[in-house]
Amino acid sequence: MEKGTEMPAFELKDMNGRPLGSTDLLSKRHVLVVFTCNHCPYAVAAWPLLVDLHRRYSDSGLQIVAINPNNHPDYPEDGFDRMKPFAEKNDIRFPYLFDEDQSVARAFGAVCTPDPFLFLDGRLSYHGRINDNWKEPERVSEESLEKALLRDMGKGDGPAAELPSMGCSIKWVV
Repeated sequence: MEKGTEMPAFELKDMNGRPLGSTDLLSKRHVLVVFTCNHCPYAVAAWPLLVDLHRRYSDSGLQIVAINPNNHPDYPEDGFDRMKPFAEKNDIRFPYLFDEDQSVARAFGAVCTPDPFLFLDGRLSYHGRINDNWKEPERVSEESLEKALLRDMGKGDGPAAELPSMGCSIKWVV
């Protein structure tokens, strides 16, 4: 997906079975859609970062939504029934949606977990890595995603470069 592309329309159920759609999200200027899951080590490392971003920036207009595209029988820990307990255990207070047929991940062009897409006024402004060291948080030298968000908020220049997301491949069913 190229910068400036409109957010693809979608409607998915959240971890409680309630529908949530892209139009519900667009009331916020800053929307972060992250394709993620429960089991991938990259995704597990990213969850605390996403929870922290939500805590620090939701009052400034940031809406985060996590989407789990891993509906694959070989990865039961990512199943719909495991999402709510995972969210409760990890204090996830933003929507966590289930992409049962993987159509939303395909529409976005998502390839891994986590794969973040930041939108400003409904148009893609950043798609890339969260930071430069997923394994050792104490050694992170650039918070790429946060820098992009701050740029969009008029509080900085953004990341030095937009480098690709890093993570486990999405577990495609077909």
